[in-house]
Amino acid sequence: MAGFAHRCDMQVLHIIFAAVLVLGPLIAIHEFGHFWVARRLGVKVLTYSIGFGPGFIKWKDKLGTSYQIAAIPLGGFVRMVDEREGEVAAADLPYAFTRKPFWARMLIVAAGPAINLLFAVLLYWVVFLQGVDTVKMVVGKVIPDSPAAMAGLVAGDEIHGVDQKQAADWDSVNYALIGRMGDSGALALSVRAPGATADREVDIKLDHFLREPGADPFRTLGFDLYRPPIDPIIGQVLPGQAGDKQGLKVGDRFVMADGQKITSWQQLVDIIQPHVGTPFSAQVLRGGQVVTLTLTPHAEKDDAGHTVGKLGVGIDPAQAQAVTLPPSMMRHISYGPVAALGAAMDTTGHMISFTLDSFGKMLRGLISVSNLSGPITIAKVANESVEMGWVSVLKFMALLSVSLGVLNLLPIPVLDGGHLVYYGVEGLIGRPLSERVQMFGLRIGIALMGSLMLLAIFNDLSRVF
Repeated sequence: MAGFAHRCDMQVLHIIFAAVLVLGPLIAIHEFGHFWVARRLGVKVLTYSIGFGPGFIKWKDKLGTSYQIAAIPLGGFVRMVDEREGEVAAADLPYAFTRKPFWARMLIVAAGPAINLLFAVLLYWVVFLQGVDTVKMVVGKVIPDSPAAMAGLVAGDEIHGVDQKQAADWDSVNYALIGRMGDSGALALSVRAPGATADREVDIKLDHFLREPGADPFRTLGFDLYRPPIDPIIGQVLPGQAGDKQGLKVGDRFVMADGQKITSWQQLVDIIQPHVGTPFSAQVLRGGQVVTLTLTPHAEKDDAGHTVGKLGVGIDPAQAQAVTLPPSMMRHISYGPVAALGAAMDTTGHMISFTLDSFGKMLRGLISVSNLSGPITIAKVANESVEMGWVSVLKFMALLSVSLGVLNLLPIPVLDGGHLVYYGVEGLIGRPLSERVQMFGLRIGIALMGSLMLLAIFNDLSRVF
């Protein structure tokens, strides 16, 4: 028990470290945008802080700005000379934020989100400079009577485009499909059959596509991508689960299940999942002998929240890692510095559009608010990115940097976008909005953002438990 608790504690520490590693630079660069532009426009900066609460590392520069790294790494702030926060010394009045024209205040406020978006371009540029190893998007299996099957998609088709736009690698196809979240209508896939010299178009019917979080976009359409077959050999049996209770053992090799000859692990999974609480006959090879068993999968929720059958058995992780795609399925794309910059700008632009589109679809009820993620999910994904390598870390940081930039530009009081609205109105009417109006907007903004944060944390906890 002590060893288990120690492993849990270490895992939590790893997750926290990964979250700080990923989020820390994004927060620092956001606040640096405000800081740098404020300094250039003649505003005196009192404090530049990464994190909230008491600072454990502090220093000052010759201009009197105090820098600190604080104990709670969940944000940061730049505090400037500002008459709204108390009395300002007469000598500092020319350098007060409130004494600057509205356009200067708008530039200072916009600089934080803007530098996050520019930082995303930089991160993607570094990623593309390494070249991209990607997998050809080849259809492995089409589910009978699914939207994909009815549209005429067949195993072996290679996806070359989505909705009349080129998309032939994992990232571009996934982004294109996720961009259709909540949509109904037709999804156009450009595919090419083996040996063909031209693409054909397949129109797959959508019905509130991916409205609920966690669903596999390909399975939702009705097909799986090609994966190298994994031998149907049990590498793990969870104690007390259905498979353990019904006689399955590590090393058993499935040869028959539900009247079908079994040649791959995925084939076995496809048989087990629909049999929720329904018995089926199976034969396994054990020590050179064929053993016949009757198996009844128990009900369990998958990542999309659907009830599926599970036996509580799995393959050996080492066996899964040893399976590799054939070289013919791999593609390496190289970029020069200029091409990499173009690809980085395109990707950042696409992510900005996708983020705004997702917000709009949530407001219209086309996709579930369960898609909102909070700090727990971000920390977990950050940890997974760290384990996958530095390129994955940079890609995740770029994605978060775009999200941070776009979120802060939303016209909600307490966010940078809300302040931009205030200063924009001031520029139009020639005077600041009354303090009463600004405080009313601030209370609405706090309530709205607080509710969204609570909802995101609730979603995080729902995923965990």
